[in-house]
Amino acid sequence: MRLNSRGQAKAAAGASGSVPSGPAALSAAIARPLIGPSGRVAIAALIALAFIALYLFVDLPNDWRFAIARRGIKVIAAVLVGSAVAFSTVVFQTMTNNRILTPSIIGMDSLYGLLQTAVVFTLGATHPLWSNPKVHFAASSALMIGLALLIYQGLFRKARNDLYFVLLFGMILGVFFGSIGSFTEKIMDPNEFLIAQGRMFSSFNSVRQELLAVAAGAMLAIAALSYPLWKYLDAMALGRDHAINLGVDHPRVVRRLWIVIAALISVSTALVGPVTFLGLLVANLAYQIFRTHRHRLLIPGASILGVAALVAALFAVERVFAFRTTVSVVINFVGSLYFLYIVLRESQK
Repeated sequence: MRLNSRGQAKAAAGASGSVPSGPAALSAAIARPLIGPSGRVAIAALIALAFIALYLFVDLPNDWRFAIARRGIKVIAAVLVGSAVAFSTVVFQTMTNNRILTPSIIGMDSLYGLLQTAVVFTLGATHPLWSNPKVHFAASSALMIGLALLIYQGLFRKARNDLYFVLLFGMILGVFFGSIGSFTEKIMDPNEFLIAQGRMFSSFNSVRQELLAVAAGAMLAIAALSYPLWKYLDAMALGRDHAINLGVDHPRVVRRLWIVIAALISVSTALVGPVTFLGLLVANLAYQIFRTHRHRLLIPGASILGVAALVAALFAVERVFAFRTTVSVVINFVGSLYFLYIVLRESQK
């Protein structure tokens, strides 16, 4: 005879010698979430779609076709950047077993800023490397990816796969790049400085339609190549020693994931500019909202939250602040507040 769920619970409790009732039953019901991680990811996807619809169709002008086309380009860019930053941050935090670190610690944002000032200072704002969007995107992406592979892959081998030594070197390198960039800004022509400064912050208004297909193809290829490594992430979240005991070739997987992270951050930064706190914000929200350690749910969930956060920031910048601020300022403000909350919460444990 088949038992229903209540009968099974009673039978199990009877086997243990006691039936939970009263406060114990109430606390057990509260501890058990009504919606599982998969359901929460689906709800997050619906909320992200609602934000996209709100941004696309609210307050349309008379020439609504042009407005929707223009807003659609920004939404596609937000989907690409939000997914790439969230994906790379979740993987990076799993590699380092630290939820307050982001890939920006390895100096990619500082390197991007240095590249912008160096091109304008040495070649001028009229050079094709700066004025041609396709050339600028390709050169910025290639230089950042190439430098990351040259430096960090070599460091992994020389440091005998010591990840924390590589992170420390990345922090020093980021400060070095930032210092050179600041020095270059102070000695360059003021007009050229204003031109270069326009690309120091993330901007979705200057995204070119022809670059979206290139960036989307590159990110899809990177995601497809990294998909076979997803199966190791759950074990790596337990720590290096536990992952090795479970049969994971930890140094090899870390080196491959490092290439994936560097490529995703380089392409997304070259497309719209740096968004420093976005990864920290959406990755930690994903841990709290979805309450799962399975990366097959965490990565899509964090990517959905990244898209929702960027689209909400776009809506706030254009409809609430009337273009008086930028997306990066909104994201960094909210992300910095959330970072302080995380630090204070961890210090009280």
